[in-house]
Amino acid sequence: MDNRMLLPPEIYKLLQEGTVIPAHPLALTEERKLDEKRQRALTRYYIAAGAGGIAVGVHTTQFEIRQHNLYEKVLEIAAEEVEKANLKRPFIKVAGIIGPTEQALKEAEIAVKYGYHLGLLSMGGLDDWSEEDLIKRTEEVGKVIPVFGFYLQPAVGGRKFSYNFWRRFVDIPYVIAIKIAPFNRYYTLDVVRAVCESDRRDEIALYTGNDDNIVIDLLTKYRFNINGKIVEKRIAGGLLGHWAVWTKKAVELFEEIKKVREKDTIPSELLTKAIEITDCNAVFFDASNNFHGVIAGIHEVLRRQGLMQGTWCLNPEEDLSPGQKEEIDRVYKAYPHLNDDDFVRKHIEEWLS
Repeated sequence: MDNRMLLPPEIYKLLQEGTVIPAHPLALTEERKLDEKRQRALTRYYIAAGAGGIAVGVHTTQFEIRQHNLYEKVLEIAAEEVEKANLKRPFIKVAGIIGPTEQALKEAEIAVKYGYHLGLLSMGGLDDWSEEDLIKRTEEVGKVIPVFGFYLQPAVGGRKFSYNFWRRFVDIPYVIAIKIAPFNRYYTLDVVRAVCESDRRDEIALYTGNDDNIVIDLLTKYRFNINGKIVEKRIAGGLLGHWAVWTKKAVELFEEIKKVREKDTIPSELLTKAIEITDCNAVFFDASNNFHGVIAGIHEVLRRQGLMQGTWCLNPEEDLSPGQKEEIDRVYKAYPHLNDDDFVRKHIEEWLS
């Protein structure tokens, strides 16, 4: 199967070249109901910031949207805003897909209904499923929508997979991309090596979801000796919850990284910036509290910018951890060059109109 036949040519090309794909948050009112005005404003923000796509219905959108009958609604809103933008450039729409096979197939059908290009297929919540069962589930979902694989970190519902699982996974013809997000260098290496071992290595785009290691992931060239042949592979782009905030600066950073990759020489200043970004991420994602405040932390940054009204999540128990707000104050002061507050301030009225 030629993967290029599964996607529009310009979408396939952008996916392979690499781009910035923010994981789309969920805007709520104080009553924890959908704030449609601000939900639309967020999509407009990501488009205006120059992102190459969005991922909706994913962990950052809150998995609980399914229990609140919001899954289809948030996919529809985002798709409408992309359509209204009338872009003259390709823009990748990724829909988060979870659950047992029956649920995953229904979500895949909804995603296709609204013109989504790929389904980000999470294996979270299926701890009692064997790796064989998950391979079969992926094959079934792939018949409905091209698959964006997803290695989710255990701290937020993921699990560890064997190298053999990934080696089989990448040979599934419907798999076009993989988001590597275990927040673990060893597990990340398993996925990249599995892809390089496969005859489909040039067909699968790798994306970092390791919000703790964004810049290094994007700068690294992986190299393996496969049956006497040297095979090289890069992580093309990022699909990240961290990129749901300060997105304009994330786009600028990614353009800088692409230029550096062409020269194959890494400036030390970029390595310093990598650590600054990781410091910010540790705070936004509440790493010191085992990621309890991960979604609320993203909301807090967007609240400060005026894009959200509050940090409310569908689950009332999800909120900022003690001291997290003060830590966000700290990184705001420490790294003013990383935020895009001026950009947001300049355009927020039009996004909210």
